[in-house]
Amino acid sequence: MTLPDLTCTLTSGPGVARRRLLAGVPALALAGLSPAQAQFRVEVSGVGLTQIPIAIAPFRGGDAAPQNVAAIVQADLERSGLLRAVPPVPGALDETSRPDLAPWRERQADALLTGSVSRLADGRYDVRFRLWDVVRAQDLGGLSFPVPVGDLRLAAHRVADHVYEKLTGDKGVFSTRIAYVSKQGARYNLWVADADGESAQAALTSPEPIISPAWSPNGAQLAYVSFEARKPVIYAHDVSTGRRRLLANFRGSNSAPAWSPDGRQVVATLTLGGQSQLYALDASGGEPRRLTQSSSIDTEPAFSPDGRVIYFVSDRGGSPQIYRMPASGGNAERITFTGNYNISPSPSPDGRWLAYISRVGGAFKLYVQDLQSGQANPVTDTTADESPSFAPNSRLIVYASRHQGREALMTTTVDGRIKTRLASAQGDIREPDWGPFQR
Repeated sequence: MTLPDLTCTLTSGPGVARRRLLAGVPALALAGLSPAQAQFRVEVSGVGLTQIPIAIAPFRGGDAAPQNVAAIVQADLERSGLLRAVPPVPGALDETSRPDLAPWRERQADALLTGSVSRLADGRYDVRFRLWDVVRAQDLGGLSFPVPVGDLRLAAHRVADHVYEKLTGDKGVFSTRIAYVSKQGARYNLWVADADGESAQAALTSPEPIISPAWSPNGAQLAYVSFEARKPVIYAHDVSTGRRRLLANFRGSNSAPAWSPDGRQVVATLTLGGQSQLYALDASGGEPRRLTQSSSIDTEPAFSPDGRVIYFVSDRGGSPQIYRMPASGGNAERITFTGNYNISPSPSPDGRWLAYISRVGGAFKLYVQDLQSGQANPVTDTTADESPSFAPNSRLIVYASRHQGREALMTTTVDGRIKTRLASAQGDIREPDWGPFQR
């Protein structure tokens, strides 16, 4: 049986929040991307209420490939919190097999993934797979991804994306990217990595701090704050070329950049009038336009997914709380009331949730608020969380925390039931931002 669907050629796409209310830190752009000295490893913990059981048969030829495609797919799917792996039935299968599904039903599998990895004459690898509905005994189709050896992980992530969408109806985010900052000794790095933390590459390195990385809506650029000029300056960095340009270098502090959903504006915190206020900047350059008119500190802006609202942090009520206002400026409405210190707002791309950090009894915890009801709940049991950022499908949140005395990246489902730790071998890990779907 041949694959009746599509053949897809993959190509590779182009101070910490709790310690600051104002953002601003320097960096020396590299000409390109360099490999991380130590990749992350994934650990999954927790049990979800409802999970789809899926069996993943070993991919034929997978043992000879430089990457274990089936294992990467399984880790991706388990990390989502919506699927769990069941042990495979012994025997050789690939995408051309028509398996007897009865033994898989006995294993309580609802779905079965088979596939192969083979090396082509031109040195590339062909990753093929087929998905089966075990309960209904239906062939759900398959795909073929011919890729260069360096994109085998990307191919595995694309397989996981396809399986996830077929089984849940939601778009998978495994082939997206995250950005984050590390500090090792006196060296700061801005990293771009796969959504599982692997294949990290340095987009930027500096002896001065780098903070507040923010993906552009098309995933081509990262805005960040650098202190290399001995003051906070905002740059936009082209991820594929390593080129960068100034976004904001005005008098005083320039910090906390946030892109509008259409990519035409960047809202940032500037101190042009002596106080930290929000200003709108044209992404291609120009003079800033003031959006807030308070006598307090207004910072950490974040756009709603429709671009009509800006969430931000202000101490105008006496302590840092999260407010929202029209994107053009105007009256601000306070929306957080749990605790007396709430920062780092991150709205979900579907507009349903707001993730933020709340200080509770001296501990900094990740909270998720239902924006319709206003109900807010903690989703972690750690005490040093910071910088939450939603996945583009709104189902996962990446954040930084402290684990065993070291900074680490974490992901969690919105309900907090499934958490993943992405631990680096060296350095403190901070300020993650989850990039958009690849276009």
